[in-house]
Amino acid sequence: MDDPQRLAVVGAGAWGTALALRWTRAGGEVRQWGRDGGKLARIRATRRNEYLPDIPLPESIVLVDGLAECLDGASQVLVVVPSAAFARTLQQMKPFVRAQCRIAWATKGFDPSSGAMLHELVTNALGERPMAVIAGPTFATEVARDLPAAVSLACTDARFGQTLSLGLGGETFRVYPSDDMVGAAVAGAVKNVLAIAAGIADGMALGANTRAALIARGLAEMTRLGSALGAQAETFMGLAGLGDLVLTCTDDQSRNRRFGLALGRGISPIDAEREIGVVEGKSTAAAVMRRAQAAGVEMPITEQVQRVLDGTVSVSIALKALLAREARREF
Repeated sequence: MDDPQRLAVVGAGAWGTALALRWTRAGGEVRQWGRDGGKLARIRATRRNEYLPDIPLPESIVLVDGLAECLDGASQVLVVVPSAAFARTLQQMKPFVRAQCRIAWATKGFDPSSGAMLHELVTNALGERPMAVIAGPTFATEVARDLPAAVSLACTDARFGQTLSLGLGGETFRVYPSDDMVGAAVAGAVKNVLAIAAGIADGMALGANTRAALIARGLAEMTRLGSALGAQAETFMGLAGLGDLVLTCTDDQSRNRRFGLALGRGISPIDAEREIGVVEGKSTAAAVMRRAQAAGVEMPITEQVQRVLDGTVSVSIALKALLAREARREF
């Protein structure tokens, strides 16, 4: 039976758990599932997620072993898995998602294999239905600790957006509605690649001036691609764009930035990812470049990051390539 107060959360990482906590703070109930059964058992036993060890989980977050049980009777589902696993997760969900079910996600990136934006994957896998994406400058640990934050909620259906805003929002978590699904998708994917660039620059000790220039010119790249794909330009000056870009490029809680720092210090991409864990920008960079090339959009910073990641050039040669570009008007 449908329960409008219940949210099904697919994914048991730090961000999925932080958003589950937000939902329960407004009085709702969560059923949460993750692919790692051993991890789910540990969370049930300790009432702690190992990625958020200092945050006790309330009994209103129910960890379930099966995806069918998680989705049974759910009228809204929140998917929080890495972008590389997003398409596979949708296929796993497909037998259990009813026509009335509304789908939201807090994953940032493009599909690495096809270059598709995530709302395109949802439509292809599950058909037309109300959809929403949570975007903006947030680290899971801070949201879980109930520190102030603000996000953009891009949604195709106003009623679904209102349900999510009421269920997730609160005094310390501001939710700003939007209808720009494309803008949220592009911003969430590109900012991760640009954070790698900023990390590389800082790992090479190039200074604060360089970091600021990369953020500003990276924002221009992001906006060009988004506009070419049909996004609203103002999205990139808001929380999903500039807000998340600044956060990810400047704070060491960002895995993408830490990955770039390692590359800038001479560590290989394989060794850096082994130490850090899943790095969304690494898996997304090639997909972003494919979309940019298909749209005829120049993205020189993103291009050089991708060349470093695929081993075509070293970080020093990538830097020289950017500095050697022909001077032109800023706008």
